[in-house]
Amino acid sequence: MAKIFKFFLFSISITVIGLVSMYLFGGWAALMTTVLLIILEITLSFDNAVVNARVLKRMSPVWQQRFLTWGIAIAVFGTRFVLPILIVSVVTFSSPWLITQMAIFDPVHYGELLHEAGYAIHSFGAAFLGMVALKYFLDAEKDVHWIRTLEAHLTQWGRIEAVEIVVPLVGIAVLSFFVPFEARATVLVSGIFGVVLFIAMQGITSAFAVEAKEVGTHSAALFMYLEVLDAAFSLDGVIGAFALTSSIPIIAVGLGVGAFFVRSLTVYMVKERTLDTLKYLEHGAHWAIFGLSVSMFAALLTDVPEVVTGTIGISFVVAAYWSSVVAQRTQ
Repeated sequence: MAKIFKFFLFSISITVIGLVSMYLFGGWAALMTTVLLIILEITLSFDNAVVNARVLKRMSPVWQQRFLTWGIAIAVFGTRFVLPILIVSVVTFSSPWLITQMAIFDPVHYGELLHEAGYAIHSFGAAFLGMVALKYFLDAEKDVHWIRTLEAHLTQWGRIEAVEIVVPLVGIAVLSFFVPFEARATVLVSGIFGVVLFIAMQGITSAFAVEAKEVGTHSAALFMYLEVLDAAFSLDGVIGAFALTSSIPIIAVGLGVGAFFVRSLTVYMVKERTLDTLKYLEHGAHWAIFGLSVSMFAALLTDVPEVVTGTIGISFVVAAYWSSVVAQRTQ
C-alpha cells in the first residue's frame, strides 16, 4: 500500500491544495463542484492512462520525465484552457485575445460559444479516437484477444489495406447529412482533420523509429502523439465541465487535478509493468476509447450525458481487469 501511495503522493498533495483553495474561493459549493469535476476527468480519462502507459514504455527515461513535467503543463494549461479558446476563436472567426477576455470576464457567454463549437470538437475527437481504437483492433498481427470471436474477426478485416481510415471517413460522411445544414461543413472538415492528424502522427513516429539513431528523437515524436491524444480525450470533458459551472478557476482546478491523477496512474502502470501482468487491460481501454468515439459521434445528433460516456469507459476497463485477473489465476 505504501508503494502505491508513493506514486500518487504528489497528485494527492495537489488535490488537497486545490480543494482548500476552492473552498476559500467559493465555499462548500465551489468545493463540491471541484470534486465532481475531478471525478469526471478521471472517469473520462482512465482509459487514456492505460493507452498512455503503453506508449510511455517506448520512450527514453528522459522523455518519460518530460512527459510528467512539460506534459502536465501542456495538459492542464494548454489542452484544457488554451486549446478550447483557439477552437472557439476559429469557429466564431474571432481573435484569440477577444475569446480569452471573454473566458475570463464573461465565462457564461464563453461556455455558450464553446457548446456551439461542439460540432467541430465532437467530430474531430470522434474521428481521432476512432482511429486509435481501429488501429489497435484491425492490426492483422494482433494475436491476443479478449472478446475472442469479435476481435479475431477484426484482425482478419485488418488485412484490407487502409480499412481503419475508410470506416471513420464513411461515418463522418453519413452523419454529416443528419446534422443541421450550417454545421455540415464543420463536421466534415473537423472529422477529416482528425483522421489526417492521426495518420500524420503515426507516420512521424514510424519514420523516427526507423531513421533515428538516438531513441530521444523517437521519444519526442511519441511525446507529441501523447499530447494530441490527451487533447482528443479532454475536449469533451471541458464541454461537460461548463454544464456544471461557468467559473474558470473551478474548472481549471477540477480538470487540472484530474489530469495530475491520470499522469500518476500512467507512471504507476509503467513502473509496475501492469500491462504485462494484466494482459486484457489494454483491450478494455481500447474498447472504452471506441465507446467514447461512438458517443462523440452520437453527440453530433443528440445530447449524450458525460455520466453515460464515463460509465461505458469504466465498465470496459473494469471488465477487462477482472478478465485479466481470472486468466492470471487460471494460468
